[in-house]
Amino acid sequence: MNLFQFMTLSSLIISQVSCSGGSSDSTGSTGTFTLSSASIENGGTLPDGLKCESNGGSGLSPALSWSNIPSGAVEFAIVMFHYPDGVDTATGTPSQYWLLWDIPATANSLSAGNTESVGTEGSNKDGVETGYTSPCSPAGSVKSYTIRIYALSGEPSLSGIDDVSVNYTAFTAAMTDITLGYADLTFTN
Repeated sequence: MNLFQFMTLSSLIISQVSCSGGSSDSTGSTGTFTLSSASIENGGTLPDGLKCESNGGSGLSPALSWSNIPSGAVEFAIVMFHYPDGVDTATGTPSQYWLLWDIPATANSLSAGNTESVGTEGSNKDGVETGYTSPCSPAGSVKSYTIRIYALSGEPSLSGIDDVSVNYTAFTAAMTDITLGYADLTFTN
């Protein structure tokens, strides 16, 4: 099993990952690197207000915050994804809904809609523009989504400008050798 497959499988089993055995972060605290949202309960359902516009929502990305940052983190990156029906979660590639990197190490949160325009963005779900794609599951269909934050020891080998050519595969490959730890927030829609 390669690193990508292990990371993908482990996100289905647990929603939070301990980083380096609970090592101290730069503030001296210890614990599990954690991603949370005032908008979405971990393991809960996406609130109507954050659904796609055609389902009556705002289409905005959720507010996020993270804590117990691994020691040595110089920046963060975020991905939101889900596996379409029929895609093997152990070997398949998920659909990406948000690829965001170049988040400074001084940050510990993003507002709903990322109104501060923090970071650099990759391709949306449809691969036609950069940015966030809000979940838009058809009526009667329930999908599971994951938002993952990576604490990074260096800069990923990705463009420093918003880039529609950066997809899930390129994004996760750029994280492989510089990931200090990651944390997940999962929800359904």
